[in-house]
Amino acid sequence: MLTMTAQEVAATTGGRLVGGATGQERVTGRAVVDSRQVATGDLFAAFDGEHVDGHDYAQRAVDAGAALVLLTRDVGVPGVLVEDAEVALADLARGQLERARASCPELVVVAVTGSAGKTGTKDLLGQLFERLRPTIAPPGSHNNELGLPLTVLGLTEETRCLVLEMGARGIGHIRYLTDIARPDIALVLNVGSAHLGEFGSPEAIAQAKGEIIEALTSQGRAVLNADDPRVAAMAPRTSAPVVTWGQGPADVRVHDLTLDEAARARFTLVIPEGLTRLDGGAIPAGELPITLRLLGEHQAFNAVAAATAALLAGVGPEDVAEVLRTAEPLSGQRMETHELPGGITVVNDAYNANPESMRLALRTLAHLGRHRRTIAVLGEMRELGADSIRLHDETGRLVVRLNIDHLIAVGEGARPIHQGAGLEGSFGGESEYVATVEEALAVLQRFVRPGDVVLLKSSRDSGLRELGDRLVQALQADTTRDTTEETEDRTA
Repeated sequence: MLTMTAQEVAATTGGRLVGGATGQERVTGRAVVDSRQVATGDLFAAFDGEHVDGHDYAQRAVDAGAALVLLTRDVGVPGVLVEDAEVALADLARGQLERARASCPELVVVAVTGSAGKTGTKDLLGQLFERLRPTIAPPGSHNNELGLPLTVLGLTEETRCLVLEMGARGIGHIRYLTDIARPDIALVLNVGSAHLGEFGSPEAIAQAKGEIIEALTSQGRAVLNADDPRVAAMAPRTSAPVVTWGQGPADVRVHDLTLDEAARARFTLVIPEGLTRLDGGAIPAGELPITLRLLGEHQAFNAVAAATAALLAGVGPEDVAEVLRTAEPLSGQRMETHELPGGITVVNDAYNANPESMRLALRTLAHLGRHRRTIAVLGEMRELGADSIRLHDETGRLVVRLNIDHLIAVGEGARPIHQGAGLEGSFGGESEYVATVEEALAVLQRFVRPGDVVLLKSSRDSGLRELGDRLVQALQADTTRDTTEETEDRTA
């Protein structure tokens, strides 16, 4: 955080000093909500959660060095008492960003949203902007009413770029987030079926996602996916200039897209004449060959979206190309690849899932399996509403059509995936259903053999997140044991 006194925190949040706070206490560190992460000078926000009450850990936070505690009830530690801790953090974040912009006019705020690819694109944006200036783009998906303010409150005097991911579960959610942190550059990646059960229709999802460009001023830039009709149709909703990207007709284009043997995208990044930066300077035109280290064809589109934003903010084309060629995945369980002994590959993409991202992951698996056996371990895609059974059934049928060798559907919500695969007709015993992660792990330990490619994909709370690391550890242990036994047999 930018340095604040307790009195300034109270004034910004409409709170009052309690617990012996004098008002002169100085917050010089971060804002944190986990007392185990507190360091000297931090602000600890005590949330009364469903399972844990942060007020019970307020004294521990102070003992660990917290300069101040944000409270909704007085527990006797130096703090600021507020009515709602989440609203107070939002107020603090808004105030800190306004202060940072006033003292540093060159600060650029970049925000990204979409039904799929937000976190991967945010990670690419962070790596691109770090090439140019001190940047905040934390790993993971801090894209909601709590995570975004905490990200903004990471601002320091040195920060010159703030990269934010914005998610939504309903109309008005992104508007709330942009009210905290108005972007200078806003990217919309796609409109899909994520949270369809909460929104009700793709049109409602598009309405919500487009709120991100409505927040732009006329000096900003909207970066829109020309290949997605619902995204392209958002252009009239902003007063800012619109720059498009895509594989078809677009300003910045992906050309000659192919995948290598390891399913890494190769393409030419085409930059046209006539594009200008935020500061009015011209962006050099050109064609730049790119080979990504990231897994999957869809990463090329995340990359060109991120590249477009970086170019608009002043990162040079050659720097953009160099960073994209070396960029690594930063957030776990998103096409996270483990190469194991025996030539086994485990791709853990179980942080989240919707029908669009499921299709992309399965196509990547099919590409990796052109000369290898493929195993798809799939869990439930949540929040799909009345279309849930149909969309899961379609996923099972897609597994068959892509010639994936074996399917394991995990959990009751994923049963229609198994049923759809069986009904497709060309699957015999290649699909099986298991009820729990434990059963899935046992099946995989018996079934996986050298050379296999295994994909794990599900929504975050469907359980497969727990399976990835356990499977990798189990397969490594099995390989080590087999190698040891073979060595002992040869020396016996």
